Amino acid sequence: MSLAAPVTLTGPHARLEPLSRAHHDPLLEAVKDGELWKLWYTAVPAPDRLAAEIDRRLALREAGTMNPFTVFDAAGRAAGMTTYMNIDAANRRVEIGSTWTRASCQRSALNTQCKLLLLRHAFESLGCIAVEFRTHRLNQQSRKAIERLGAQLDGVLRSHQRMPDGTLRDTCVYSITSAEWPTIQNHLQWQLDKPRSA
Repeated sequence: MSLAAPVTLTGPHARLEPLSRAHHDPLLEAVKDGELWKLWYTAVPAPDRLAAEIDRRLALREAGTMNPFTVFDAAGRAAGMTTYMNIDAANRRVEIGSTWTRASCQRSALNTQCKLLLLRHAFESLGCIAVEFRTHRLNQQSRKAIERLGAQLDGVLRSHQRMPDGTLRDTCVYSITSAEWPTIQNHLQWQLDKPRSA
């Protein structure tokens, strides 16, 4: 199976569907929840840029370098977007990234469920040998979330990317390898199964 082939992934707390232009309006509602585009260290699309971002991701899917998803919560409400990106088919590697989640779904089971579904598909269906995660060095919320998954910090790419505001981003690169996957899978399932405080 191609690493960029559209697929729907479903679990008790989330459903990931291949991104479609038909998802624009539900995603527009989601992106307004928390006004995440105002965080300087993220690249969440502003409402007036959402259609262009959907088109950009769909073009990258056509090129075979990205596999974008719309994330829906357990109630069927659009919760955000995520992707397999920087697809390296020859080396069986992908990055899970370009992810954003509406504020009201953050710190819930949704993100853990999404990562479990994406990692399981990458390792068990696509035969990946490693899955990467990347984030801004100063995005502590994202770094903690990645570390809670069990991903290891591979290193920091200094002055790696120019941000929309012109500043340079130091990029933290994390990964999970296929050898680590069974343990990580148990860890993520335990996180989903443990009782949650109200």
